[in-house]
Amino acid sequence: MRIGDYQLDNPLILAPMAGVTDQPFRKLCLRYGAALAVSEMLSSNPEVWDSEKSRQRMDHSGEHGIRSVQIAGSDPQQMAYAAQFNVSNGAQIIDINMGCPAKKVNKKLAGSALLKDPELVEQILLAVVGAVKVPVTLKIRTGWDPDNRNGVEIARIAQESGIQALAVHGRTRKDMYKGEAEFDTIKAIKRAISIPVIANGDIDSPEKAQAVLDYTGVDALMIGRGAQGRPWIFQEILHYLKTGTKAQPIADSEQQQVMLSHLDMLHQFYGEFKGVRFARKHIGWYLNSGEQKEFRAVFNRLESAQEQRESLTRYFGQVFTL
Repeated sequence: MRIGDYQLDNPLILAPMAGVTDQPFRKLCLRYGAALAVSEMLSSNPEVWDSEKSRQRMDHSGEHGIRSVQIAGSDPQQMAYAAQFNVSNGAQIIDINMGCPAKKVNKKLAGSALLKDPELVEQILLAVVGAVKVPVTLKIRTGWDPDNRNGVEIARIAQESGIQALAVHGRTRKDMYKGEAEFDTIKAIKRAISIPVIANGDIDSPEKAQAVLDYTGVDALMIGRGAQGRPWIFQEILHYLKTGTKAQPIADSEQQQVMLSHLDMLHQFYGEFKGVRFARKHIGWYLNSGEQKEFRAVFNRLESAQEQRESLTRYFGQVFTL
């Protein structure tokens, strides 16, 4: 699959997720086989760009691979300026968010709220595509609600506006993340346009990945929540797509190495105070079984980077000796 001049090594992409796909997590997923890792959503409002959160989301220093930055907003000219700003800051692909279902985003008529206004969608896409020389991609949902699945209409507008690739989450805005993702609309979108189409939603296993590719005929898959606490899912899916067999489960020792590496990257990237708090969330995603949840409760009360690392190391020592 190509996005403009960029050739992806494989058909697996890490989805942009606010508060999740920060630089440390993107690096881990790329290490385990993601061909592209899209950054967290950035507001197109320049008034918030000088905040610490925005500065960290805009930080691409030391990153390898293709840098794709997602922007969100509802004003065409503001979105165009945000695209230009992020390109000057190192973005190699600009991704436009028209899929986020969060109320605070939709309240500003951004994210998936835009699907209710195809004319505004076209204005935004034309403005952004015309403002930058890098490829522009788009992420949408299948529609506003189950009675208004206008994904095919939006997809055609995207193609005609110069969008280079389209990612589609298999739910409407009203669905939020409830129920199961549906892929009939994504299949119809793939048949309706010629630009690359990427399927997203509930892809959490190698078998599901293969099934979605086979059913929809899409060019690539976007993995979101399935990668939380499991960045090696990309490696597992790639093995299955190539061989038709499941890979050997990741060794306990490698899981330990991944978690400690992730912990160290969070502390380094955010600094101790914020790093400790972000680590509670990220490390918590790795710890989902019964006994692990007990340790997670202990880990979440720790207040220093050193305590977190020592506690996690001791925990692994206890687990591996059982």
